[in-house]
Amino acid sequence: MKILKSLWAYRSFILGSVNREFQFKYKNSLLGSFWALINPLAMIVVYTVIFSQLMRTKLPGVDSSFAYSIYLCAGIFTWGLFSEITGRAQNTFLENANLLKKLNFPRLCLPVIVVINAMVNFSVIFGLFTLFLLISGNFPGLTYLALAPLLAILVTLAIGLGITLGVLNVFFRDVGQFFGIFMQFWFWLTPIIYPPGVLPPPVQDLMRFNPMASLIAGFQASLVAKQWPNWDSLTYPAILAVLLCMLGMHLFRTQAGDMMDEL
Repeated sequence: MKILKSLWAYRSFILGSVNREFQFKYKNSLLGSFWALINPLAMIVVYTVIFSQLMRTKLPGVDSSFAYSIYLCAGIFTWGLFSEITGRAQNTFLENANLLKKLNFPRLCLPVIVVINAMVNFSVIFGLFTLFLLISGNFPGLTYLALAPLLAILVTLAIGLGITLGVLNVFFRDVGQFFGIFMQFWFWLTPIIYPPGVLPPPVQDLMRFNPMASLIAGFQASLVAKQWPNWDSLTYPAILAVLLCMLGMHLFRTQAGDMMDEL
């Protein structure tokens, strides 16, 4: 509760930082913030044209020419949110070392800024994707509401992992390098590009230990098959997300002083 009060007291600092980063991202460009719409729109067009119209790729059991495109977007966009939060959170203390030394503010403002920035970017791209679903007649209906709990688990998992790695990365710089490589393997070991049914049965059984596999499957089930996710399969990633947040907060509290010395 004390942490939440501190963050609320510094809400102007947090929102100001988010706004400055957004403006800096498109500074000195002719189209300015319109690039925030153009880039994700281009991604959606590429995925739908290449995989729906040219490759004619379809998913088994789903009768829609856009099925694979929606499957792909649902996986890649949500993975992008997870990747952005974890990737930026693990470096946030290092990148803001000068700020941490000069100003007195709750250090957890930095991970919060990371999450808000990532959610702003995700909201733009997923908003355009939702518009595409409506225009193409592929909006899933009520199962779209399942995205809220799925996103809550995903963001909690991402920031818990990000803070844990962020603290460790201050003391052991190899952590960041290793995790960048690990994320590449993790992406391809998660059914995002391919349906899980193409994997051998023993490998499919191992997927239950991959928290992102259950989460991505939930997004894809809601948006592609228009079905509610398998809520039981989300118990493991939800528990893991909470445990990682607790671990990250514990490391942050116990190592805060040493982190400043190391920075």
